[in-house]
Amino acid sequence: MAFFKAIERVGRALGEISAWPGRLASWLILPVILAALFVVIGSLFGVGTIAQWEGRVLLFSNQLTLTSLVELQWHLFAVMIMLGGAYALRENHHVRVDLIYAGVGPKWQRIIDIVGDLVLLLPYCALIAWLSLGFVDMAYRSGEGSDYGGLSDRYLVKAFLPIGLCVLFLAGLGRILENLGALLSGKDSEQGRGTQETNG
Repeated sequence: MAFFKAIERVGRALGEISAWPGRLASWLILPVILAALFVVIGSLFGVGTIAQWEGRVLLFSNQLTLTSLVELQWHLFAVMIMLGGAYALRENHHVRVDLIYAGVGPKWQRIIDIVGDLVLLLPYCALIAWLSLGFVDMAYRSGEGSDYGGLSDRYLVKAFLPIGLCVLFLAGLGRILENLGALLSGKDSEQGRGTQETNG
């Protein structure tokens, strides 16, 4: 019993750890809003290039343009999405089909989550994360950047695809362990008995 509860605690800890990048990434909405504001104001005044400098700065190369700010919004949004997936899973705010899930008790909900995570979530995360490494490597080797005077070093934003999927994999693994530990320790049956006694 203590072993199963330990598994549940480990799973919960993995879930909490994997949720933190998403919690932090949620604050990126502020620079996204500021960038959008600058783009609107710059467009009104017909500004193209905001600043230029000598030398090369990571992501911005040697200039900051309105195009850079537009692309920055999409880059930051991509980071929020890729890191926020694990947070959504941890908080149980992800999209799911509730047709069957909502009509069953906690025990069967845990079983559905375990099977779904093992069969669908973990294999998907592992496969796409692995395949996307080549995607990131190609962008790095080719020096991929904007064709319209925007941001350079596109591999940086592309790197968040495998990173985000690895974090989501960790969240899924944590949920499997947490649900498995709860099932094997009889947590749901204990809750059920407690509820019945209270109602009686």
